[in-house]
Amino acid sequence: MNSAPGLLARGMKLSHLQMMVAFAETGQIGAAAQALGIAQPAASRLLSEIEAILGQPVRARAGRGVVLTQAGRTLADRAARVMQELAEAGREMAEIAAGGVGKVRIGAVTAPALDIVLPALRTARLSHPRIESEVVVAASDILCDQLASGRLDFIIGRVPPHVDARAFEGQLIAAEPVALVVRKGHHLAVAPPQDPMDLMAYDWVMPGEESPLTQAVHARLARLGLPRPSQRLSTASFLLTLAMLRQSNVVAPLAQAVADQFAEGPDAPLVQVRIDLGIEVAPYSLLTRKGARLTAAADTILRLIRALA
Repeated sequence: MNSAPGLLARGMKLSHLQMMVAFAETGQIGAAAQALGIAQPAASRLLSEIEAILGQPVRARAGRGVVLTQAGRTLADRAARVMQELAEAGREMAEIAAGGVGKVRIGAVTAPALDIVLPALRTARLSHPRIESEVVVAASDILCDQLASGRLDFIIGRVPPHVDARAFEGQLIAAEPVALVVRKGHHLAVAPPQDPMDLMAYDWVMPGEESPLTQAVHARLARLGLPRPSQRLSTASFLLTLAMLRQSNVVAPLAQAVADQFAEGPDAPLVQVRIDLGIEVAPYSLLTRKGARLTAAADTILRLIRALA
């Protein structure tokens, strides 16, 4: 494929890049045209112009539909990165014009959201009061997807096995210890178990099998020679887990940082079971998009988080 200067000299325009991104996202010329707010003939013309500039097709027939060729996919991926950078440039120019005002978009799994992000944002409210922050707390696969697409500036999480880690730059932070939590008045809260096998008399609430937490629990129990606990409810929702804990005799493994927030002190609604099974979830990392340039506001908050991490 021609180099970038060659493409510009041949007539490649921003509208062509926008068309490639929209076509890659929608998979249909009509849908891409609608996303760009243009007529379908205009969209088809843009694709034809792109193919003339490249000297090779970017689309091919597949059954009743149209798909991207290898050249089309490559150009679409590059175009998406260009559009991300332009969006970031717009944000940064707005921050400069506003005299340091900006917005940072952070993603984190639950434990570091409480342990690292929240303290950093409390500090930022005093030291940089004109910076706004948006925090997304979700599973790592969701966070990685939003980071790759440019919807988040940086995240604290783990790169799932099915995600290409080469798309990110990371700084390893720490493993995640796990505590077992029950409701106040639970038998395990009143009389801490002397034998880990006593825990197996109760139903456990955990996320699904693909969750790093659940995998860590099962692996550690197996190493201890314990069976898998009964698990009639699988959920990644902390609110649903909290409700189940307060309304029944279930046991829930939670990140230690989460347990410290909700199961410590006389007014806490939950209680930590006084037994340490040595469960740890694989380390999480501070991740940014590879090659991305953060805005001034995002870089400021990132430095505060790095100091705490």
